[in-house]
Amino acid sequence: MSTNSFGHVLRITTFGESHGPAIGCVIDGFPPGLEISAEEIRADMMRRATGQSRWTSQRKEAEEVQILSGVFEGKTTGTPIALVVYNTDARSKDYSRIAEQFRPGHADYTYHHKYGIRDYRGGGRSSARETAMRVAAATLARKYLQDVAGVEITGWLAQLGEEVCDLHFDSAVIPTNPFFCPDADKVAQLETYMKRLWKSGDSVGALVKARATGVPVGLGAPVYAKLDGDLAAAMMSINAVKGVEIGAGFGSVAQKGTEHRDEITPEGFLSNHAGGVLGGISTGQPLEVAVAFKPTSSLRLPGRTVNAAGEPVEIVTTGRHDPCVGIRAIPIVEAMLALTIMDHFLLHRAQCGDVAPQQPRIPT
Repeated sequence: MSTNSFGHVLRITTFGESHGPAIGCVIDGFPPGLEISAEEIRADMMRRATGQSRWTSQRKEAEEVQILSGVFEGKTTGTPIALVVYNTDARSKDYSRIAEQFRPGHADYTYHHKYGIRDYRGGGRSSARETAMRVAAATLARKYLQDVAGVEITGWLAQLGEEVCDLHFDSAVIPTNPFFCPDADKVAQLETYMKRLWKSGDSVGALVKARATGVPVGLGAPVYAKLDGDLAAAMMSINAVKGVEIGAGFGSVAQKGTEHRDEITPEGFLSNHAGGVLGGISTGQPLEVAVAFKPTSSLRLPGRTVNAAGEPVEIVTTGRHDPCVGIRAIPIVEAMLALTIMDHFLLHRAQCGDVAPQQPRIPT
């Protein structure tokens, strides 16, 4: 049984560890004929890469992508696409002191008890390094969705610790700062906030939001392949995620039915509390998701834990770590949104044949 693959028709399998020789993925079920290059994939990967600003881990990977199969003369062939990226800046010695200790908040304890062995170097398979290959795979998905269906995907940092970042939203601002913040006036405050956080040695969580526009009506299924269900599972598979909302999410608890229901007129929907999904099937409205990331658990501040023998010890985590993993998570959330939509696009085509997903009959 594979637990390293996801998707129904578009099947993505990732492999590799944080400090292993390489990471990679196999993309199976991708349609033929899409023009793609290693340079395009690397450009997307660099958006989530460490070392891009002083506010992230200073590990600097070249992210040089090798396309091993599935692409011929610059186009996908319909056969499995294999991608590999070699790790070039791993420092395993930084983790030698914790080889026999369980870091609080990490997967050390659970991995040890599940497998009886664990790769302590940077978290091994549980490291966010694995997500680089999801972004790589999503480069193809995003391009396909944009070319074939006109789907556009945008992610941003909505909240950093106590700081709300998207009260004023301008999508053009997002790529201009290292926080993926949509409010230009907020960036300086975030820098000050992160300076204080860095000096303290502590960490904070983050709220990341993403939106897909141009999603056709009809993607998903009523029960076991709900679009929102698969999307929630995709987001929960990302490291450090502790909560997922679709549309109004938990805010719908306090809403009245008259407010939450998205009334429909000949001119279009009057709201989008459902987040673009009804009964597990896309409505043609923007598909909206919010993802909560916990604070980084690797801290240079001393903490209590136990070792492999069950003895109490004090732990200090050395090495290069993000004071907020959510900052680099925006491209990952976008990637999982793109892969989920494309998987359902292909699933719809596989079931319904010539019945193409519909553009909305009413404006959205």
